[in-house]
Amino acid sequence: MQEPHLVLGIGELLWDMLPGGARLGGAPANFAVMAGRLGNHAVVLSRIGRDELGRRAIELLDAQPADESFLQVDPVHETGKVTVSLKDGQPEYVIHQPAAWDAMELSDEWVQLATRADAICFGTLAQRSAASRQAIQTLVAETSSTCVRVFDVNLRAPFYTSEVVEESLELATVVKMNDQEVPQILGLLGMNSESGLETAALKAGAERLLEEFPGLQMVAITRGGHGSLLVRRDEWHEHPGVPVEVADTIGAGDAFTAAMTHYLLRGASLRTLNEAGNRWGSWVASQSGAMPALDEATRAAMTAAIER
Repeated sequence: MQEPHLVLGIGELLWDMLPGGARLGGAPANFAVMAGRLGNHAVVLSRIGRDELGRRAIELLDAQPADESFLQVDPVHETGKVTVSLKDGQPEYVIHQPAAWDAMELSDEWVQLATRADAICFGTLAQRSAASRQAIQTLVAETSSTCVRVFDVNLRAPFYTSEVVEESLELATVVKMNDQEVPQILGLLGMNSESGLETAALKAGAERLLEEFPGLQMVAITRGGHGSLLVRRDEWHEHPGVPVEVADTIGAGDAFTAAMTHYLLRGASLRTLNEAGNRWGSWVASQSGAMPALDEATRAAMTAAIER
């Protein structure tokens, strides 16, 4: 039997302070939990405070199929928090700083993990501080040439710069963003782009990025309930989406990224990558919070539907 793939999510681990109570989240942690649910050895790389929220984070992750044993504990900074309000089901965020994940350190343990990793996922938010930015970029650079390096953009104003975006794209083999972020990214990089969110404009934007960054192998663009677009240099595929009744969209994009990465590691076609990403993203959107309970029957049914 094949060993599970080693998949790392590095960056912010935080609590979403929702109107209905606190929920554990942070894009890299959401990604790792879903990657673990799909059968990978998924590791959360982040930093928490020596506080009650930090202890609760470890307890909660311990119950998930995600390895929390490499989390760093900060003696000074608090565990990260985000105040979330929902407007028509869409989240609006106030991201508090500083947080423990702003002070991540590059440890020997983390470097050893990176050299063995089959995939690593990182974004822009955790690179808002110089310390964590250096830790993340150095760690991604330590991965092997065969490692899938996913830059999951997740622009959160005002916590990104053109420099961080450019450096991250230079490290990545896959970039994932939503349709609203495509013109923002191209603008930050000083690239002229077709305006609009229709397929032709998004595809042209993806092609510009592939042309500009030779290390990139694929651009993934999610379109909320309207599916997604995957673009490589020699092929592309569009998916119409999977209709569901949305509870909230928190973590849906991270589930898309994890499912896409899971099947990418297995050499699946663009069509399968798109199907997997949309099915799991839609499932998370139909539930409350980023890490909803998942029973084995649901997981098996989803897997069967994707593989059909």
